[in-house]
Amino acid sequence: MATDMSDAIRQIIQDRGISEELVLKTIENTLLAAYKRRFGNADNAVVRFSDDNREVSIYAKKKIVDGVYDPVCEIDLEEARELSPEGEIGDELLIEVDPKEFDRISVQSAKQTAHQSIREIQKDSLYSEYKDKVGEIIIGYYQRERNGTIYVDLGKVEGILPKKFQSPREIYHVNDRIKALITEVNKIPAGLQIVLSRTHTDFVRAIFELEVPEVYDKTVEIHKIVREPGYRTKLAVYSNRDDVDPVGACVGLKGVRIQAVIRELEGEKIDILKYDPDPRRFIKNALSPAEVRDVVVLDEGKHQALAVVNESQLSLAIGKQGLNVRLANRLVDWNIDVKTEEQFLELDIAAESRRAVSELFGEYDEEISRISELPGVDEALAGALKKNNIEFIEDYLALSEEQLASLEGVSAEQLAVLQKLIEENVEIVEEEYEAPPSEEDAVEASEAPAAGEESLPEEEEEAPEEYECPECGAKITTDMTSCPNCGIGLSFEYEED
Repeated sequence: MATDMSDAIRQIIQDRGISEELVLKTIENTLLAAYKRRFGNADNAVVRFSDDNREVSIYAKKKIVDGVYDPVCEIDLEEARELSPEGEIGDELLIEVDPKEFDRISVQSAKQTAHQSIREIQKDSLYSEYKDKVGEIIIGYYQRERNGTIYVDLGKVEGILPKKFQSPREIYHVNDRIKALITEVNKIPAGLQIVLSRTHTDFVRAIFELEVPEVYDKTVEIHKIVREPGYRTKLAVYSNRDDVDPVGACVGLKGVRIQAVIRELEGEKIDILKYDPDPRRFIKNALSPAEVRDVVVLDEGKHQALAVVNESQLSLAIGKQGLNVRLANRLVDWNIDVKTEEQFLELDIAAESRRAVSELFGEYDEEISRISELPGVDEALAGALKKNNIEFIEDYLALSEEQLASLEGVSAEQLAVLQKLIEENVEIVEEEYEAPPSEEDAVEASEAPAAGEESLPEEEEEAPEEYECPECGAKITTDMTSCPNCGIGLSFEYEED
């Protein structure tokens, strides 16, 4: 068959995106299918293309024999010598077959084979191309809508944007430009199914990679993204370089970069915050734009924490319908409860948490009195000491070494750990002990001068002044209240200096 095929091949390559090699392979398979349909077997069929691929021919390979039993694979010597005078028995000849000899059914079968081959080749080619694009942004145009699903023209193929992957803020019309994330690429009987999404967190990540060069080159890393599509998105970012502010890089000069992202998300609110390995600081950041006064970890194992805020910041921290705190929970992977200072003080929580907040507010100072209140104390040890009627730290400190050694169910190693906890968390005030005074000390004390008085040497002590009794003239002194001779009462008046 001599035919000009170059134009047809180029057209298929352009329209279907199939390589020339695959097109030629399809033509070969088509001719072989028609040959097999016509002669029942294609084992001896040979398809050959010209050097410039402009012509294609199909040949039947036949063996020269003396007496033909299978006309499809054999040819008589006399007939062979008409085609090749030098032919001998046992030689093989390639005899060109005119496709016009094929009947209508054979041609129809060949066409079906060709169409199916082209579809499969096109499907495999497109699948390989788009499978590598999963997680990337693609731009298409609104084509039609059916049962909430939007069909998007992507050029070579058609993508689908299911209702669940559409933002509630967005409304589309025919020929609207749609930027979306490729989430799935599947082979289906009808061709290729490309599933798009505008609600996936990776869509936000891809948008930031487009708008923020530092995110694209990994100078700024996105730790995690959480999102309520159409309402709010929270990003935790950090920088691999000390001289780069991760939040500032994402916001851009005068907010240019973040505004571009917000426009693409149709006005959805975006909170960009700094990631911190310390869960307390990370929780503080995650509740932005609210200002958190402090974070108290209630149970580190269960990831339970309490954020304490001022009254004016409570509604902002919780957010509309709890959206802000809900996204913060997902971002830090902790269960966060938000309370005001007054609400916190009314809660019945562990002593350790109460102390943390008492230090924060400075409103009350609660001392540790019970062994069970010591931070990090072994509950089994506290229970064993309680069985020995030792519940308070003061009682424990009053025990002698012999009494400690006789405690039931308590080892020396446990007591050593307990002693270290007490030293680290309790301020011990030692009171000086005074023994009862001995008799000699008592006598000395009675002879000692009263407090505040100065004792004078005996030789320096002054003798009372002497006077004469105004009644009888007997000698009297200033320390007398009556005259020893006549008994008259005495009274002395002193003139001020």
